[in-house]
Amino acid sequence: MTEIWVDTRWEGLHGIGRYAREVCSRLTVPWRSLGLAGSPASPTGALARVPSGLVYSPGYNAFRRAERQVLTVHDLIHLETPWPGRAKYLAYYNAIVKPVLKRSGVVITVSETSRRAIAAWLNDSSVEIVNAGLGASPTFRTDVMPAVAKDPYLMYVGNLREHKNITVVLDAMTRVPSSRMRLLIPSNEHSEANRLFAARGLSERVELLAGLSDEELASHYRGAAATVMPSTLEGFGLPALESVMTGTPVLYWHGCSAVAETVGKRGQAIVGAHDVEEWGEAIEDALAGPQRVEPPARAYGWSATAAIVNDVLVAHND
Repeated sequence: MTEIWVDTRWEGLHGIGRYAREVCSRLTVPWRSLGLAGSPASPTGALARVPSGLVYSPGYNAFRRAERQVLTVHDLIHLETPWPGRAKYLAYYNAIVKPVLKRSGVVITVSETSRRAIAAWLNDSSVEIVNAGLGASPTFRTDVMPAVAKDPYLMYVGNLREHKNITVVLDAMTRVPSSRMRLLIPSNEHSEANRLFAARGLSERVELLAGLSDEELASHYRGAAATVMPSTLEGFGLPALESVMTGTPVLYWHGCSAVAETVGKRGQAIVGAHDVEEWGEAIEDALAGPQRVEPPARAYGWSATAAIVNDVLVAHND
């Protein structure tokens, strides 16, 4: 067995960052950090020199010079980016990522939705696609203390990227005068968020959150009448899972299969992704009569996800 190297640059306060932190800290196989600087998402990093052995990336970045490499490709959302922005992603995925996956013979992903998308994109049955799933911290549970609130509120966890579709919720809130929402988004997006709120007259009805611990986030989920996840594309939708694990239902677009896969009947599926009136009605109903849901019977644990990743690394490091 050769040395295993992990690209630890993905760790951070975002979806892949949580995955990297939770999974890598639970690997039982010995590994060392690549110790690289810069962003793992930089396309020029594909040409970086890496040590001999097996390289594991918790994200989609591939190294052309790696002897062997295993990637976790969470989704193919980049390939749905509107033109002309999509061109750079197509070039990277087709020229860098796809050859590495074909050479390694395996790729890890996080949902059945992503597994099917990757299978169609690769069109190569010789590449094993392993759905390791995602986990939810034990902190997200139904007996957490709900956050204090004078009025019922919605919860949103994510960012302002186009596929997150959060503007439809903001537009719908203008039709529900009593609606309130708390948002946990990256701090570098707060200025843009405040502009969106002000343009709709919502500044007094929304609250931006930052720097929350898992315990604090769980409390905000539990205190909410519902979590909104209007995404049009997701590889998994971790906030949806965290929300239902605290017993809080999710309002989501029915066409986002990854979120539907996680939420099921623990929330309300909206037919029109951009139907402001339908979203408004769903929001009004959720705030008027908050409900609680039972968490999924299936166990979603980071230890189980890490064990699958660990097994893949062992199997491909001979």
